[in-house]
Amino acid sequence: MIISTACERELSDFKKLIERMDATLNRDAKSREDYYVSRGGKKLEEDVFRALSYCAKGTLFDGSINLVSGASFPDIIAKNIFGVEVKSTEKNQWQSIGSSILESTRNKSVERIFMTFGKLGRPVEFLSKPYEECLSDIVVTHYPRYRIDMHLQENNEQTIFEKMHIEYDVLRNMDEPVPPVANYYRSLLNEGESLWWAPEDVEASTPMKARLWTALSPEEKESVIVEAYCFFPEVMGRSSTKYNRCALWLATNKGIINTNIRDSFSAGGKVDMMTKEGVVTRMPAAFGRIKKYRRQIVRSINQASERTLKDSWKREIQDNRLKQWGQLVADYASEVVGQALAESVLECIFYGPNPRLNKLLYTISPDLAEAAETEAEYL
Repeated sequence: MIISTACERELSDFKKLIERMDATLNRDAKSREDYYVSRGGKKLEEDVFRALSYCAKGTLFDGSINLVSGASFPDIIAKNIFGVEVKSTEKNQWQSIGSSILESTRNKSVERIFMTFGKLGRPVEFLSKPYEECLSDIVVTHYPRYRIDMHLQENNEQTIFEKMHIEYDVLRNMDEPVPPVANYYRSLLNEGESLWWAPEDVEASTPMKARLWTALSPEEKESVIVEAYCFFPEVMGRSSTKYNRCALWLATNKGIINTNIRDSFSAGGKVDMMTKEGVVTRMPAAFGRIKKYRRQIVRSINQASERTLKDSWKREIQDNRLKQWGQLVADYASEVVGQALAESVLECIFYGPNPRLNKLLYTISPDLAEAAETEAEYL
């Protein structure tokens, strides 16, 4: 693409404008954090537009900034040659899913695009960069298409809109038509089935390639095992189907095929574990892994979206997520070691010799609990 002389000449000024906008948004986020936490993607575009317009006053971009949003790319245009694409996440992280690599809706007059990212998980922060400088990989989100059947009336079959109880014009005019479609097909799922093209978490994605478990690095295996313990507490139970949901999740959400998934959780025999009463007892190796990964488990549970946990645990999510997860683990493990023993070992794993203090610290901040635990181990 040939960049115009006007674009090159004004690029430095636009970068400075973007920097001022970031500073303005970050100052505002410190004083109105609750406001930004509640905004979400579409409304955040309006916030960024207002901040950019405010910072442009008295500059050569004053009066030239327009919010186009909707199906257009990018969301905001300045002087018809610069653009700002707004993305956000509700998590406390700087990663999300971006736009299509096809850029089929891109405004043809826009020559340079910047990404403005809103991290809406506390603490709320904003960061902007040239678009091409913050694209790390390509993933597949599998956008669905209609199936055509010209003989529906002859076959006495319903249209997809009749099945979904939604009119065609209503669906096609939605900003996000995929969720209602996914919810409909999800309602038809049987045990052991999953929508591989529509993950439960809106920010989830499927990797471009599938891999065998044996091809993963030790660090990748550790990360996946931690997530599996967090999302599928039933792996601690006795049921012959306890790994089914986990195996399906590995394939559909991670692109990982594990042909011997049981060994990832049950190998290792018995390990010595402390109870809160100070008694050493022999427990399944899975409890030893929970102790080994306890800090990662706390972080993963606290950073997961409420939707992800609700869909995984099949329950409404309580304020104390770690306590709720521990109760689920103990409930399943009761089939193997007994409810009381499972609860006692888990309490000792996560709250140590000073359970009242560490429960309070974990509620306030996992970092404080970890620091206290490290100090206790050192002493």
